[in-house]
Amino acid sequence: MGDKVLLMVGTKKGAFLFLSDKQRQKWEAHGPYFAGSPIYHLACDQRGGGPAGDGPQIYAAINSRVWGPEIAVSGDMGSNWQSIGAPKYPADSGLKVKRVWHLEPGLHSQPGVLYAGVEPAGLFVSRDGGLNWEGVDGLNRHDSRDKWHPGLGGLCLHTIILHPSDSKRMWAGISAAGVFRTEDGGKTWMLANKGVRADFLPDKYPEVGQCVHKIAINPKEPQVLYQQNHCGMYRSADGGVTWDEMTGGLPSTFGFPLAVHPEDTDTVYLVPLESDGNRVPPGGLAVYRSKDGGQTWKAHRKGLPQPSYVNVLREGMAIDSLNPAGIYIGCQDGSIFASQDDGDSWHELARYLPPVLSVSCAII
Repeated sequence: MGDKVLLMVGTKKGAFLFLSDKQRQKWEAHGPYFAGSPIYHLACDQRGGGPAGDGPQIYAAINSRVWGPEIAVSGDMGSNWQSIGAPKYPADSGLKVKRVWHLEPGLHSQPGVLYAGVEPAGLFVSRDGGLNWEGVDGLNRHDSRDKWHPGLGGLCLHTIILHPSDSKRMWAGISAAGVFRTEDGGKTWMLANKGVRADFLPDKYPEVGQCVHKIAINPKEPQVLYQQNHCGMYRSADGGVTWDEMTGGLPSTFGFPLAVHPEDTDTVYLVPLESDGNRVPPGGLAVYRSKDGGQTWKAHRKGLPQPSYVNVLREGMAIDSLNPAGIYIGCQDGSIFASQDDGDSWHELARYLPPVLSVSCAII
C-alpha cells in the first residue's frame, strides 16, 4: 500500500485531484482539468502497464456538451492527459453513446481490462487500457431491454461491481431497469431484483423496471451486497439473488450514495434525501451509519453544516482503505466533507467547487 491518499472529484465544470498523506489533515488541490466539461467519474488503476505508462493511471469520463463523450487517462497525477476516445455501439444497434457514466478497472489478475458503463444503458470492456472497446452483448442485447426505461438522469448503466477474486462474477446497476448479475464473465446475465419494490409501477415487485441508484459490495464477504434504491435500502446475503429491505430507522426511503466499510461487512453509510420530489437531506445534512448490516441506523452530523439543503448524487460518496477509514462526500453546492474516524465526525475539505458529480479515492 502506498503512502498517499488520492481523492478524485468530478464536477459539472472539470475534474479536481486532492492529495494528502495518511494522516489526511492537509490536502493539496490540483485542477481543474477539462475545465467547463462535466466529469461524471474518475477511477485510479494501480496495476501499471496502461496507455499512459507503468505507474498508476487516472481515467476520466468526460461528457462535453459540445464534443460529446470522451475518456482521457493520465500517468503523472494529472500533469498530462491523453485522450483515448470512448466506447461506441455497433452500427446495427441503432444506438449512440451519449455519456460515459462509470469506469471500473479490472482485477489485478486482468491486466489491461477496463469496463465502462454508458448511456443509453450498456456495458463495454477494453482489454488494452481503454484504447479499444467491445460491447458486452450478453447485457447490451438482453431479452429484457425493451422494458428498460430512463430515470430522471437518463437510461444509464451507472454502477459496475466486480467480485474481488472471481473474474467471472459481476453486477451492474441500470436506471431504470434494475440489478443484473453474471457468473460466466458477461456471456449471460440474470435479473437480480427479487424482493425489491418499485412503488412507481403498477406491479410493485416486477422482474425488471426498478430504479437502482447505487450498489456496493464488501470485499471481505463478497456474497453480501447493499443497494440504495429509489424505493428503499436493501441488503443481499446471496450475491443479489434475493434482497431484504433495510429501510427501518432511516428518515426516508430515498437517496443516492452508498459506501461499505472496507473491513467490516456490517458497516454501511448512506446519505438519505427527503423524497424524489424534494431532493434535500431531511433534518439537515447527515451521513447515516449502520453497524449491523442495516438493521439499525444512526445519523452523524458533527462538523456538517446545519441546516443544509444540498443534494449528494450517486457517485458522491467514497471510502478509503485506511484504519480508521476515511469517508468523503461531495455536494451539489461544491462542498466536499471528510471524516477520518469512520464517520463519527466531519470537516470541510473543500468549498466553492462546481457542483460535484463524483468522488472516488485510492491509496497510491
